[in-house]
Amino acid sequence: MREERGDGMQPNIILVNCDDLGYGDLGCYGSQANRTPHLDRMAAEGMRFTDFYMVAPLCSPSRGGMLTGCYPRRIGFGSFDGMGVLFPGQGIGLHPDEVTIASLLKKQGYATKMVGKWHCGDQPSFLPTRHGFDSYFGLPYSNDMGIQASEAIWPLPPLPLLRDETVIQEQPDQAGLTERYVDESIQFVRAHQDTPFFLYFAHMYVHIPIYAPWHFLKETANGPYGAAVACIDWSVGVLLHELRRLALDSRTLVIFTSDNGARGDRGGTNRPLRGGKFTTWEGGMRLPCIMRWPGVIPAATTCSELTASMDLLPTLAQMAGAESPTDRVIDGRDIGPLMRGQSGARSPHDAFFYYLKDDLEAVRSGPWKLHVARNGAPVRELYHLTSDISETRDVAAENPDVIRALEAHADAARLDLGDAVAGLRGRGCRAIGRVANLRTLTQYDPEHPYMQAMYDLPDRG
Repeated sequence: MREERGDGMQPNIILVNCDDLGYGDLGCYGSQANRTPHLDRMAAEGMRFTDFYMVAPLCSPSRGGMLTGCYPRRIGFGSFDGMGVLFPGQGIGLHPDEVTIASLLKKQGYATKMVGKWHCGDQPSFLPTRHGFDSYFGLPYSNDMGIQASEAIWPLPPLPLLRDETVIQEQPDQAGLTERYVDESIQFVRAHQDTPFFLYFAHMYVHIPIYAPWHFLKETANGPYGAAVACIDWSVGVLLHELRRLALDSRTLVIFTSDNGARGDRGGTNRPLRGGKFTTWEGGMRLPCIMRWPGVIPAATTCSELTASMDLLPTLAQMAGAESPTDRVIDGRDIGPLMRGQSGARSPHDAFFYYLKDDLEAVRSGPWKLHVARNGAPVRELYHLTSDISETRDVAAENPDVIRALEAHADAARLDLGDAVAGLRGRGCRAIGRVANLRTLTQYDPEHPYMQAMYDLPDRG
């Protein structure tokens, strides 16, 4: 049975994280191209965040930072032996000593499961089952990291589908994979409806290549991208329907977001934000975020305070009756008061830092954002995000005092987290996990009857 706490029962938690979904891709965030009725209803029944940030504009650092409550540089996830994300067979990943949301909740009696894209390391000691998840079903990295017909000599091995730590299929049919993910999630919820559970559902959509189910392709006006968004929306509808059917609505917090901004060249959009994936313009790191918990999170509300994915660990820990780790620095802060719509609640962050790999590129404090570097070279551009959300008017010349204050924040970040542009390593950074005797999860076998011998789309993300 569930453990009773002074402020009520431990909530179930479902965290849905999309891949490359942009700020402007949902109806409730202004999209005219995609139909998202279930997510729009979720926003109407919960809270929509307008200034929610991922801590990186790329997959691996974004996910590692969210799960650990830290800036990626803090956990050694700035870059990966020179690469922006992790690749199959690399001997690095999330350090076994790092504490994740799942490991904290598991200690509080939660059943924990991950479904979907991991991308925090594919060697055994880096997999989800070594980081607090009781079970795992999904792709250990991006869906473009398999064999594709357009690149016959591509050095990547067959794309692996894992159950826990075992490869159960190579080169799966991606058009049917989201439905398999949904079924896996529903079975988990049903099996644990009488105990607190944590489900982390990490979509492969809308990362390219996009293989969408035919019936979504027939109904969309936005091509494969719109079909993938519709499939994401459908999956959320199924989850919410199941919670209602099992009478778990009032006991379940559902969070929906994305790992970084849209690319902008395949049908996605970050409007009205500037930039997208791979950049520290707002479009790269400010993401849609919807939270729903009937009776706790006020319905049809909007939060415009600065919040971040790294805030989820301390926030969810508090809700579950746990404490955030005290033996290490956690950069996130409890945003429970904001989620509950408490009067006078404000962002817990004096400043927020935008890193691209190992470079500090910008800092935000209040409505002000100062760009300090781009493409490895120093810059000085100041934008007032409240009046200029699209970052079109550089007002640095008129605001020297604001610049001085933001530069002081940037200097503190450089000393703590480092900055390759300034040549500083950072004194508060922890080591990435490393292993010897590394090997890929799969190896190409010319005799194997793969479901998809080669993916026939040329797109790589």
